[in-house]
Amino acid sequence: MQVVFDGHNDVLLRLWSSRRNGRDPVTEFATGITTGHIDAPRARAGGLGGGLSAIYIPSGDLTLKAPDEKGHYATPLADPLERAGALDIALEMASIAVQLDRANAWTLCTSTAQIRVTMEKGIFASVLHMEGCEAIDADLSTLDVFYAAGLRSLGPVWSRHTIFGHGVPFAFPQSPDTGPGLTEAGFRLVKACNARGILIDLSHITEQGFWDVAKISDQPLVASHSNAHALTPVARNLTDRQMDAIRDSRGLAGLNFATTMLRADSRETADTPLSDMVRHVDYMVERMGIDCVAIGSDYDGATIPVDIKDAAGTQNLVAALRDAGYGDEELAKICRDNWLRVLGQAWHE
Repeated sequence: MQVVFDGHNDVLLRLWSSRRNGRDPVTEFATGITTGHIDAPRARAGGLGGGLSAIYIPSGDLTLKAPDEKGHYATPLADPLERAGALDIALEMASIAVQLDRANAWTLCTSTAQIRVTMEKGIFASVLHMEGCEAIDADLSTLDVFYAAGLRSLGPVWSRHTIFGHGVPFAFPQSPDTGPGLTEAGFRLVKACNARGILIDLSHITEQGFWDVAKISDQPLVASHSNAHALTPVARNLTDRQMDAIRDSRGLAGLNFATTMLRADSRETADTPLSDMVRHVDYMVERMGIDCVAIGSDYDGATIPVDIKDAAGTQNLVAALRDAGYGDEELAKICRDNWLRVLGQAWHE
């Protein structure tokens, strides 16, 4: 079994929703349930050793627009969020992450050595991530509070604008070049993250935002859960030129399991073959090299192929990649080693 360290999940969103519905998030994660994608038993069964767990503030009832007769769709960007409400939710999710750590249901990790040791023990190694920085203030004082709580990765935007930058819509077919990039506050955020050792995640940001980060960041360029635009031209996937920049920085892109980002027709249906996942990995490896491709599942945040189903099925992708010709050394890089290398560099290890 190849142990997997995953670049993106939304399990904290699911557990936060469960707590609001009267359920105990620690018990739900530790003992397992039949809904969602990740809990401790299913992670162990599928060799999912850990991953970046997102603090993400939901945007109400945002759903993909129905495709037209050509299969095309364009969902308007979600409205920006008020900081006060976003901060409340972000703190609630961070609290759940800390509670899971205290209960030994998972371990919040802040170094790659800690990630390795935790995975070797069979405990889920979670790294606290923030997807969209609505909870962070312009003078960045809140950033230090979340850093003290374990935050070691963030994306300046989700698919809505923030005070730090602009996001891309859920649209197909669509270029990621949909608007402006970083704001002045966004440039300050990137510099602050570089100084503190917080990874910058470029999934969801506009192409201009991508290039803005590339100009000023001292980190490898990372898109934690993005695929190849040449194969599935949704706005959230990476162009060849973006992948070339990731390669040149020795960064990485994590394969997103969302079917809308895998299929040539971008349909949201679980009836999507593993061959579509392999096709994207093959393309990204050919473009960027084996050292720059990883996994960024989007578990608990997207519709994924039925042949994976949930965390327990993670090794089905590994098997499909092995059948496609990837050897153990290459699989180790895709499954965990590339993530650990990039995190170590971003964290000044």
